[in-house]
This record gives sequence, structure tokens and C-alpha cells, in this order.
Amino acid sequence: MNDPRTFSDKFFLVIKGLFMGAANKVPGVSGGIVAFVGGFYEEFIYSLQKINGKAFKLLLNGRLKSFYRYVNGSFLSLLIFGMLVSYFSISKVLDYFLAQKELFVWAAFFGMILGSIYYIAKDFGHWNKKTISVGVLGLIIGVSISFLSPAKENDNLLFIFLCGMISVSGMALPGLSGSFILILLGNYVLLLVDSVNALYDTFTELAKGDFSFIENGERLNTLKILAVFTAGSAAGLVTLSHILNYVLKHYKHITTAMILGFITGSLGVVWPWKKTIYKTNEVGQAVLDSNGREIIANYERFFPNIEISETWWALFFVIVGISVLLGLDWYGKNRKQTS
Repeated sequence: MNDPRTFSDKFFLVIKGLFMGAANKVPGVSGGIVAFVGGFYEEFIYSLQKINGKAFKLLLNGRLKSFYRYVNGSFLSLLIFGMLVSYFSISKVLDYFLAQKELFVWAAFFGMILGSIYYIAKDFGHWNKKTISVGVLGLIIGVSISFLSPAKENDNLLFIFLCGMISVSGMALPGLSGSFILILLGNYVLLLVDSVNALYDTFTELAKGDFSFIENGERLNTLKILAVFTAGSAAGLVTLSHILNYVLKHYKHITTAMILGFITGSLGVVWPWKKTIYKTNEVGQAVLDSNGREIIANYERFFPNIEISETWWALFFVIVGISVLLGLDWYGKNRKQTS
């Protein structure tokens, strides 16, 4: 069976993967929001749910084409390709702007989340006592998560595997930021900065014919950590997708209400006007990690000063973020009308 997707469909699927990868990298932003707003969330969960015993049986029997069709391989491969490219390109750009123009980046993402709340809520006409209660519960959980304090970095491989299983929830559950969960678990820098950079450096060296990393014990250990984290993420995503596929099929309205609550609660995490609070010891000195970086304790949020131009620029980027989501909504409606 041929893939019915046009070249344009495939191209935009890679672009959506780029955005999912970038969103997963930013604390407070969920890749699942991109999937939900992009209109491919249910297909994403359904495709992952097809990675089951039957799929592995097809694979072990050498029936690769049947396996590829069964797991919706065209969709998953294009989306995952976009995510991987994002981790080594868009994510690097995001890292730069978070360091140089942090306020404006957070403002843009704050606007995107506001836009996503509108996008999901505008067509949701199923509010009743049950969905309102679940929505409020999602809101409370989302807000509570944003005020938790991060733990200490831990490179135990079993814990790294669990980090992968837990953090991947941000890709499957819109509004629950996997990268922010990694901050709370104390392993954001280790798993999404150091490990990714180590892999990038290794690929760069291999492209030049340089195999010196084999003698670099620290690099090899970091790559091992990344491999375990990736395995945990894959296991968590497949496991969670089976649960979510059942929930979406039988409790779609309740699930949507919970997602709306989560996303609204996550606004506290991406509030642009905040100051990073670092951990200190008994004498007030900054506590450093194994790489000499200050460890984040939490964020101190404040209201902006409207008398300075920076605030107005930040508000402009909030509007830009909202416009991106409205643009996606317009694009989706246009495609339905022309197809």
C-alpha cells in the first residue's frame, strides 16, 4: 500500500517534528502541545500504540514492509527525523537565545501556550460537572508542579532510565513539560545539554575521521548515559501511548478537559518575568554541579514594569506566540477546505 501523503504533507510533518523537538527541549513547554495543536496528536498516539507484540513478531520474521505499514512507519519516521534534526539545530539556536534574550523567548512560548489554550477550548463544547472537575484538577496539578524545587543531579543508570520514562510524558501529554520534569529530577543539564552536546561533538569528530573519543572515558560515559536515557524514553513513550490510546478512545472529553487544565497550569512555569534562584550552602555560597555550574533551586516570579521598553518588547513576543498558534489554526482550516 502506497503512502497517500503528498510531498507537501511529508515536508510539513518534518517541520512539525522540528517544532516538537524544540518544544521538548524548553523547560515549561510540552511537545505534546505541538502535536495537539498541529492536529496529529491522536495519530501520533495511535501510531506509537501499534508498536506492540504483533509489530515485533513482524520484525523478527523479516517482514519489514509489513512492519513499516503496521506501525504507520512513514508518519513516525518523518516526525522523528524532524525531532532529531531539531535537537542538533533548532535546539542549539534556542540555547543561544535563552542565554542572550531569555525574556523574549519565554514571552513567545507564553504566547504560544495562551494560543494553544484558545485553540483547544474554542471547539470544546462538553463542559459539565465531571469535565469541569477534571479540568480544575489538571490546573491544580499543573500549578503545583511549577512550584516544586529541583533535586540533585544523579547519574545512576537505573535512575537515568526512569528519567527517560517519566520525562517523555511531555511528548505524550500536552501541558506536561518533560524538560521541566527533568529539572525537578535534577538531570536536565546532564541529559538534555551535556549528553546531546557529547553526541553532537562525537558525530562532528567522526565526520572528520577523528576517533579520539574512544580514548575519552568521560565522553563514553556521557554517551552511555544518553543511550540509557533514550531507551527509557522509548519504553515510556510506547507504554504511555497504549494507556493514552485507551483513555482517548473511551474518555475523550474528560481527557481533553484534563489537558486544558494541565496547559493552563503550565503557564506558571513559562511566565516570562522571573528570576532564577540558585542553590546555596549554609554560608550563602552557590552550590555547583560536577561541571562547575550553579544548580537551579527554583524561580522567583514577578510582575513586569510597564515603564521600561523591554516589557513592551516582551508583550510583542507574547502576541507573536499567540499569532503562531492562530496561524496554525488558519492553516488547518484552509487545508480542510481545499482537500
